[in-house]
Amino acid sequence: MTQNTKSARGAAANEARPVTLPKLKRDVLRIIPHGGLGEVGRNMTSFEINGKLLIIDCGVLFPESTQPGVDLILPDIESVYDRLDDVVGIFLTHGHEDHIGGVPYLLKRKPDIPLIGSPLTLALVEAKLREHRIRPYTLTVHEGDVEEFGPFRCEFIAINHSIPDSLGVQVTTAAGNFIHTADLKMDPTPLDGRLTDLRAMGRMGEAGVDLFLCDSTNAEVPGHSGSESSVAPAIHEAVRTAKGKVLVASFASHVHRVQHVINAAADNRRKVALVGRSMRRNMGIAADLGYLNVPEGLLVDEKTALSLPDHQVVFVCTGSQGETLAVLNRIAQGNHNISVREGDRVVLASSLVPGNEVPVSNMINNLMKAGAEVLHKGNAHVHVSGHGFAGELLQAYNVVKPRYAMPVHGEYRHLVANAKIAQLSGTPAENCVITENGGVIDLENGVPRKVGQVPVGFVYVDGKTVGEVTEDDLKDRLVLATEGFISIYVTVDPNEGEIVAGPEIHARAFAPDDSVFETILPQTRKAIEDALADGVRDQYRLSQSIRRVVGRWAGTKQRRRPMIVPIVMFSDEVASE
Repeated sequence: MTQNTKSARGAAANEARPVTLPKLKRDVLRIIPHGGLGEVGRNMTSFEINGKLLIIDCGVLFPESTQPGVDLILPDIESVYDRLDDVVGIFLTHGHEDHIGGVPYLLKRKPDIPLIGSPLTLALVEAKLREHRIRPYTLTVHEGDVEEFGPFRCEFIAINHSIPDSLGVQVTTAAGNFIHTADLKMDPTPLDGRLTDLRAMGRMGEAGVDLFLCDSTNAEVPGHSGSESSVAPAIHEAVRTAKGKVLVASFASHVHRVQHVINAAADNRRKVALVGRSMRRNMGIAADLGYLNVPEGLLVDEKTALSLPDHQVVFVCTGSQGETLAVLNRIAQGNHNISVREGDRVVLASSLVPGNEVPVSNMINNLMKAGAEVLHKGNAHVHVSGHGFAGELLQAYNVVKPRYAMPVHGEYRHLVANAKIAQLSGTPAENCVITENGGVIDLENGVPRKVGQVPVGFVYVDGKTVGEVTEDDLKDRLVLATEGFISIYVTVDPNEGEIVAGPEIHARAFAPDDSVFETILPQTRKAIEDALADGVRDQYRLSQSIRRVVGRWAGTKQRRRPMIVPIVMFSDEVASE
């Protein structure tokens, strides 16, 4: 999603926001998406009936370059913070960050909320929670299991995605039932042989599904997404024909993609080094649980790998999105123990997240300047999507045959495309519910109806602070990052109405040297003197006169719009210090 779209809805999440919604009647299910609708990321939806809530997913959104200093963006669940005692559980559909990354921040509020998920999903989130010193209560479930959580009866469904052990769920309540697919794909030849369970979904469809919440990410793309197995030959060839070292960048949770690399390395007598804390942690968990098959002796640490001849090693690292501090970008910048040169090959074995085009392009250019060959989705078959294309979504709709459809997971255009697919399968247009984050849907007797809107914003994680950074803060940071900073110091005698010291101008990231200020200093001094002559003795008004003259000069002469901070001191204040 573009930054403009984010800013349009990004009012500070920590402001008081009164909400008027109709009182929730007994046996009516209230659905509120707190993230993931109108954007790709921070997926989270709450479901409430008869005083109890079930939450599905709690993910994060990663910041764009227009959000400097922000580490993560969380779903806005201010509307349920005072209801955490009523939450019967959080069902985590799979182990990707955009579905589990926000869990630690929610459990800090109430650590004993039960987490429900598959073995791999829970293992990944438990490792994350240990870093936050949280020991969660968990319940492991598998496809086919049926569990009751208060008024929610949940039957779990095997779902194929780009990470093992993904699950969807059918939830049955007194208000009706719904299926939530989370991230969905129809891979005919998955690496682990685990297919999306269309038979279970068909059985549910025959019994009657009131509402279908289906993945929308690739709803605009015609056809089918292709099998994960189809990537293996390209990765194998990339490793086999490389003259030097091979670096493969992938998401730290993409177990199947890393399995391809391990297989290719083993076949070509190369050792594999996992580089990056999250990559080592996640692949270690996957290997321990049997989701990743690693031949004995294949893995070596980074130090050992660097001591081997280049043609005998493959590095698997994070940083496929050009993240500033991730391993691959540091390598491209020459700020890592690993370096690239002529004969080396870099494989970007992942999709490009919208908004990351510029940093990824810059990273590729830097790698190529160093002599490396770079393979990516645009020039080699090294990636297939984990989200089903339109043909796969149509297949799901044809199997389930829901009475109503509520597209989830995607930007608004993806939601609209998903609704059109539902209509192709026979769901009437008037039965397609398109909403965005904060849209409140009540399901009564199997019929959904939009009843209101909960204001939602962006909850920014900035270092150790959560929710304290506002949109205005980000605007200030952008100005500082792109336009520079100018401070003007002046001391004034308010009694005599004259300048005692200054003005002095100091700047950062505005101009190569301070000589540019030689022309504006006399103008600044004159503006202060004119204001004093007019009887102005208020520090704020004096500051404004400085800001006006310096701002006009910066805009017209320098074509810049820096942050300008005038500091006006009175001489009696200086003397008292």
